[in-house]
Amino acid sequence: MRLFALSLLCLLLPAFDEDPPTLALGSPAPDFSLPGIDGRTHKLAEYSSPKVLVLVFTCNHCPTAQLYEARIKKLVEDYRGKSVAIVAIEPNDPEAVRLDEMGYTDVGDGLEDMQIRAGYRKFNFAYLYDGETQAVARAYGPKATPHVFIFDAARKLRYEGRIDNSQREALVKTQETRAAIDALLAGQAPAVEHTGVFGCSTKWKAKAPGRVAEMQKILAEPVTVEAVSAEGLRALRRNPTGKVLLVNFWATWCGPCLTEFPDLQTTFRMYRRRDFDFVTVSTNLPDERRGVLKALQKYHATTRNLHFDSDDVYAMQAAFDARWESGVPFTMLIAPDGKVLYQKQGEVDILELRRVILGNLPDEDYLGHRAWWTTR
Repeated sequence: MRLFALSLLCLLLPAFDEDPPTLALGSPAPDFSLPGIDGRTHKLAEYSSPKVLVLVFTCNHCPTAQLYEARIKKLVEDYRGKSVAIVAIEPNDPEAVRLDEMGYTDVGDGLEDMQIRAGYRKFNFAYLYDGETQAVARAYGPKATPHVFIFDAARKLRYEGRIDNSQREALVKTQETRAAIDALLAGQAPAVEHTGVFGCSTKWKAKAPGRVAEMQKILAEPVTVEAVSAEGLRALRRNPTGKVLLVNFWATWCGPCLTEFPDLQTTFRMYRRRDFDFVTVSTNLPDERRGVLKALQKYHATTRNLHFDSDDVYAMQAAFDARWESGVPFTMLIAPDGKVLYQKQGEVDILELRRVILGNLPDEDYLGHRAWWTTR
């Protein structure tokens, strides 16, 4: 039903330009009135007193934006009391972000997700949400996240572009945002008024059909279940995948198991393009296979799905882990070397689990990202 509604919404979307022009230098700051993570509505007039206004269009899901969060916080700290206002705006439509674009995040780009991220990373700046209408983002035209717009005391645009010249902080050689702020505070024109930006493209509403198409492909994937023996469970515990492996034991009669199942499947869809795998194991008895498959199909579990081939549940438990002496759900995250990274008897905290996963996935493809999840 939700997929149908989203498909219908996409058909009804106005023919918005997917690439609105970026605000021209010298232009007045377009007005805004946006909800913030603090529960208040924030307006441009609220920031009329400072000599310099810095607007940073950023988001939650983008790994480049994530690596700049600490630098935005440092800007706020360094210019506190110096007549500089720094405000972040989230421009993305959450429904235009595909799950395969969320491989480096624990949350999406909605307002509630912004509140979660701000609390987790201890944001010290206003963080406003424009994803519902994107009217403000269209007026400013951010090309990617992050994208900075700096206005002088008359609220004329004097600089737009990047924060600095490298997403990897150790490689930074030029800091254009700081230089522009310092120049304006000194009553001078910024030496550099424009740079290109680098990061994840702005997710305009016109991109929402991509999310629908992704879900349609997922729904077309087969859902299967196979029997697993005690020896198979012992092998699973050793983790032969060469990846970070999540294993979830569940049963069709277990309410908490079914409650957490959709979030676990979403997590798999978010991270499966990385060195991550997920296996579900039904603890139902062997003659309950039909019910197991029916439940898997209901949640469209395209993971590898196993089902006990023995009615000796206790022996099967012990085969996987001799210390597992309770019921389901039971979840374990296992490193490629077999080390237990996370273990939970009962329902998982999905955000906690995702953060452990992200903190243990190798980051050869984006150096520094793994450390972002293990240091705060």
